[in-house]
Amino acid sequence: MSEVLNKPEVQKIYIDARGPRFSASLTTIVLATALVTQNKWILVAQGLVFLIGATRGPQFTPYGLIFKNIIKPRLNKVAPTEDVRPPKFAQAVGFGFALVGTIGAFAGADIVFTVAAGFALAAAFLNAAFNYCLGCEMYLLITRFTSK
Repeated sequence: MSEVLNKPEVQKIYIDARGPRFSASLTTIVLATALVTQNKWILVAQGLVFLIGATRGPQFTPYGLIFKNIIKPRLNKVAPTEDVRPPKFAQAVGFGFALVGTIGAFAGADIVFTVAAGFALAAAFLNAAFNYCLGCEMYLLITRFTSK
């Protein structure tokens, strides 16, 4: 992964790699709640979290701040780090699904809401349960193919 991300012209920001997984756990709970209750406002709120993560970085989301201020001080001080760009991209993908689902919900297309929120939930669950970030992997593939 590092050979793909080593571009000298881009300033690198590194985050605690445990933070995105914690955030994915909370996202899983939020999206599952949105699906079970069919509550479009929960999806709107999660979409705003995704938007913050996509524009500012996942470390600035409410979930990232909870991790930084409450969870991280209680964990082992030695932490793996990762480049922030793949998780930021993953947040942008999540925002895209939340946006499509929200538009579908407000337009009365409940199936669009369900499918979009379901895809976002599946991706969040994969990250939370198995530490496999689909959006991050997409970012790496796109970077690998566009850097040639």
